[in-house]
Amino acid sequence: MAVIKKSPAERFGEAVNMVLLAALAIVMLYPMWYELCLSFSSANLVAKHRGLLLWPLDFTTVPYEMVFSEQNILRGFRNTMFVLVVGLSFNLVLTSLGAYFLSRKNVLWFKPVMVLFLITMYFGGGLVPTWLNVKNLGLYNTLWALVIPNAISTFNMILLRSYFTSIPDSLIESVFVDGGGHFVTLFKIVIPLSLPAMMVMILYYGVGHWNSWFDAFIYLRTETLWPLQMVLRDFLIAGTELDTKYEEAINTEQLQETAKAAIVIVTTLPILAIYPFLQKYFVSGLMVGSLKE
Repeated sequence: MAVIKKSPAERFGEAVNMVLLAALAIVMLYPMWYELCLSFSSANLVAKHRGLLLWPLDFTTVPYEMVFSEQNILRGFRNTMFVLVVGLSFNLVLTSLGAYFLSRKNVLWFKPVMVLFLITMYFGGGLVPTWLNVKNLGLYNTLWALVIPNAISTFNMILLRSYFTSIPDSLIESVFVDGGGHFVTLFKIVIPLSLPAMMVMILYYGVGHWNSWFDAFIYLRTETLWPLQMVLRDFLIAGTELDTKYEEAINTEQLQETAKAAIVIVTTLPILAIYPFLQKYFVSGLMVGSLKE
């Protein structure tokens, strides 16, 4: 195998790129590292600390004890899991059905239906009509208001449809020859062969559900129904304080800050833990279908 020699200018360019990318990585990762160190630090030492925070100050788990003793956070986690599991199930089923319909050749009314789908990508009813629609459907102040209106994304459906079209027609026709119907073809042939694309759908929809707070802010008025991100907003922006039994803390205000950092870590860690397992499917699932179109 021939070794390609690089000129001094090329080596210098690569070195500059590596330095710039390393600096960019540090800039992007430090805020999360800061929150992690802050969440494990003593409130009294944090109050006196100035400058960068590169490691926990007097390691303590008191902020996390405060977080996991807060009923609103535990309840918010339960509500988020409901929206994530139920909403993701709706998303995958409906997106797969729509993508399969659009991927079949010579399907009846293909162009009119495709136009109707595309219109929803560029035009919406607006916030007030949407709110009235949700209220008139009886979804207001229920967790279903976070699931039903977001049951399908046109962009994701078109992306999945592009992947479905890459499956050979001969394979699908063989299913019909053996007596199988469209549902057998979709759930036993098309979806199993489209695992990378389905993982991308899980990633897109899952991250959307996990990070969503605005819909809850609009449609939910009962605090017991708030998802985790809405609870996080309440603590970080609205200024709500966590209940604390740690009266020995000298700086109660700083203790609240370390506890809020712990909330950020708790609400962020699950999605960060899942992402690496889906990352290997991301590039192939996102690119293969688009190149086949």
